[in-house]
Amino acid sequence: MLEAIRDRAQGWFAKIILALLIVPFALWGVDSYLHHGNGTDVVASVGGQDITVQQFDQALNSQRDRLRATLGASLAPGMLDSPRFKQAVLDDLVNQALLVRAAKQAGLVVPDAQLARVIADIPAFQKDGRFSDEQYRALLRGQNMTPVMFESRVRQELLTQQLTDALTEGAFASHATVRRVARLSGEQRVIREAVVSPAQLLGQVKVDPAAVKAYYDGHRDQFVIPERVQVEYLVLSPDVLAPQIQISEAELKKYYDDHASQYRVPEQRDASHILVTLAPNASPAQVAAAQKKAEEILRQVNQHPAAFAELARKFSQDPGSAQNGGDLGFFGRGDMVKPFSDAAFEMSVGEIRGPVRSDFGFHIIKLNAIKPALVKDFAQVKDEIAAQIRKEKAARKFAEVADNFSNTVYEQADSLKPAADALKLTVKTSPWISRKGGEIAVLNNKKLLDAIFSDDTLKNGHNTEAIEVAPNILVSARVVAHQAEALRPFAEVSADITTRLQNEQADALARKQGRELLAQLQQGKPVHPSWGEAKTVGRQQAQGLGPEALEQVFKADVRKLPAYAGVVNSQGGFTLFQIERVVEAGAMDEAKMKGYQQAVSRLLGEQYAVAYLASLKQGAKIEIKRQLANKEQ
Repeated sequence: MLEAIRDRAQGWFAKIILALLIVPFALWGVDSYLHHGNGTDVVASVGGQDITVQQFDQALNSQRDRLRATLGASLAPGMLDSPRFKQAVLDDLVNQALLVRAAKQAGLVVPDAQLARVIADIPAFQKDGRFSDEQYRALLRGQNMTPVMFESRVRQELLTQQLTDALTEGAFASHATVRRVARLSGEQRVIREAVVSPAQLLGQVKVDPAAVKAYYDGHRDQFVIPERVQVEYLVLSPDVLAPQIQISEAELKKYYDDHASQYRVPEQRDASHILVTLAPNASPAQVAAAQKKAEEILRQVNQHPAAFAELARKFSQDPGSAQNGGDLGFFGRGDMVKPFSDAAFEMSVGEIRGPVRSDFGFHIIKLNAIKPALVKDFAQVKDEIAAQIRKEKAARKFAEVADNFSNTVYEQADSLKPAADALKLTVKTSPWISRKGGEIAVLNNKKLLDAIFSDDTLKNGHNTEAIEVAPNILVSARVVAHQAEALRPFAEVSADITTRLQNEQADALARKQGRELLAQLQQGKPVHPSWGEAKTVGRQQAQGLGPEALEQVFKADVRKLPAYAGVVNSQGGFTLFQIERVVEAGAMDEAKMKGYQQAVSRLLGEQYAVAYLASLKQGAKIEIKRQLANKEQ
């Protein structure tokens, strides 16, 4: 609940806004992308409204940029050009269009005042704690976005949020369902394991040499070494240029003086609370009942102030803080919902106040401590300032020298050295890379790879043009070694094939024996696998069991013990489970049951939302032109 209180104030929507600002994916302003196309540039049509190739490409490129920034070198080559990836982007655009259409048909609107208030509350657009129109417009310009475009996207997100909130927040799980889920979730089973391992059976496997040759002949594509190259490459980016930037002490001090407000740490307060929850659509009678309950708790708190933490654990309906005695830790003004924050910042240390009503219900608040506002001194932030100045200067220098870099690698196409010398850059050499990429993240760009494997680069030995592989990152490369596609000879791979076939046959034998043993155990036959030590597992305490194994253990019929289950191992072989005892869930206190109530209701709400979206798809005319969605980008 602490997180929810913070999020409602600024967190969750701030994250959405930043996502819209920095890496807009499928969240486009409805007026900017749902329009009628000319029929030839349409990727999909949703209820008569078109998603064009241009909008699909924009969403696709934005998602690619986001994943490159997030995954870096761990990004699998070819993933961002796969039909599956492109279809996921298109599906998300279609889903968003359906939700926007449904929200409008339901008569939902976002007033201008609400839109303005939400944007003004986003910290990224604030200066000294207040909305700054100058900072707002500058941030948008940095992302090639106008206020109209951005506000359209935010309005759409608010519109669809109204619709999905109505579905998810209205879900309610019955007490019987919650008790059953709690009981099943808390149940544990005492088990032993026995593994039928392929390694134990390798001695029983004989591989015919003819089978090895037949496998080679039938799977030649597995033994092809693809065409590959080694390249020299040069990277120009602000990060590469930053180490070249020199900054004087006077410059650092001037920046500190000019931006003093940035280094002011505002006052923070540490408070605890007891929450009596209240639904957003509560009736007057429900409000009165919740307030009466809060007033009774407050009476007990005032009688025993030292017992606040104990009373919070007993009465608070905030599962996030109740177990900690209601302690919310330190927070700044505006971090919590406004009524809560206003009250906390009016109180004295040790004071207890309430009931204070917010969107979540009624709070009884105790102020524990105050951290006064302070200003960080120059020495504390000197390194931070240096990094910021270096970043800004490097970005400006990149803009100044990018054309020179591009011209030099093109005009002096026989070597990267002139460009490297002129800009004090380092020429690097790659390991082998194929047309699908390799180990170096900046080289795994389709346009760059196409240029590397072009005739001009391969046959003439020229530099590639300077290619922007990500925002503000230019790369040029030249081939220094080339190997054509080749088939590895049979003699070179025969031993590997033999081992592979041995392992496959041993695995098949282990699975067969495992299933046979399981059937015999379930029939009560006297077989005695080598059982391991007993251990207690639960749905929340897997003790090393994988999801499928855990599922089989808890699916087993335990009316007669011992009971048996088994599962094929993902790494090979078969594991048997002997279930010796069932440990029923113990009694649960009110706080835990409320936690289950919320969790089950949330899951039901998510299911409602999924079902609702499915019903929208069934009721709408959706035309997907997959040949456009899957075209090469």
